[in-house]
Amino acid sequence: MIVKQAKSVEDALELLSHYGNCKIIAGGTDIIIQMNEKKVQPKVLIDISKVEELKKIEEDGDFIKIGSAVTYTDIIESSIFEGNLSGFKKACRLVGSPQIRNRGTIGGNIVNASPAADSVPPLIALGATIILESKNNIREVKVEDYFSHSETFGIREYEILTAIRFRKPKGVLTFAKLGLRKALAISRISIAALVELDKDNKVSFVRIASGSIGRYPMREHELEEFLQGKVFDDAVIDEAVKVLQGVMDVRLANRSSLPYKRRAVEAVLKEALGEVRK
Repeated sequence: MIVKQAKSVEDALELLSHYGNCKIIAGGTDIIIQMNEKKVQPKVLIDISKVEELKKIEEDGDFIKIGSAVTYTDIIESSIFEGNLSGFKKACRLVGSPQIRNRGTIGGNIVNASPAADSVPPLIALGATIILESKNNIREVKVEDYFSHSETFGIREYEILTAIRFRKPKGVLTFAKLGLRKALAISRISIAALVELDKDNKVSFVRIASGSIGRYPMREHELEEFLQGKVFDDAVIDEAVKVLQGVMDVRLANRSSLPYKRRAVEAVLKEALGEVRK
C-alpha cells in the first residue's frame, strides 16, 4: 500500500484525481477498521491529517466553520462551543474513548455515514451544511440531505469533505444518547434538539434530529410540528414522547428492536428537551 501525505487541499485533490482506488485518511479511526475487516482495500491512502486549513475552527460573522480534520478533542476544548452550543460539545465528549476523541475527526464521522454517528444529529439540528470539493467543483450540501438522499448528495469519487458550516443559533442546542456500555458506547439512540422559546415560554423555533432510530440520522418533522407554538412545560414534553413513539411504531414496524427503543426513547428525549430549560 502507498501512503501519500497531502500538504494542502489542492495537493490532496491532485493526488485523488491522479491515483485510482484510493481513500482519504485523517484520524483513521474508521478506515483502519474497515481495511482490517477488508470492507475497503485501497491501493493508495491520501493522508490529510497535516493540512492546516482543514484543522481550523473559525467564526465568520453569524457563521461557524469547522475544518473536516478537526478532532472531537479540538471541539471539546474550543470556547466557541459553550453556552447555547454546549450540546454539540456534549455529543463530541461522548464519542468513544479519549484516544478516539484525540484522533477521530468530525469530517470522518460524517463521511463514514453511520446511523449512530454522535456528531451528526446536532449538526442536522443546527441546519449545518458540508463543503465537498473536487478539482473542478465545490458543492455545499445540507448534512440532512447528505444522509437522507445519499445517492444524490453523497460524496463522489475525487471529492473531499473540507468543512462543515452553520449559522450561530439563537436557541439552545442539546444532546442526549443511550449506549449499550458506559465506556466506548456506540449510540443506540441519540437525540439533538435546537429549541428557541419566546417571552411566554412558547416554542418559537424547533429543530430535532435523531440517530439510530432509523436507517440514517434524520429530522423528526412530526415532533417539530407538535412542539411548535406550544407552552414548553412537562406536560408538553410527556406528549412529545408519545408523538415520537408513534413515529417509531410506523418507522420500525416489525423490527425486533422496537419494544426496547420505544421504552428507551422516553428517557433520551426527556433528557434532550429537559436541558433546554437549564
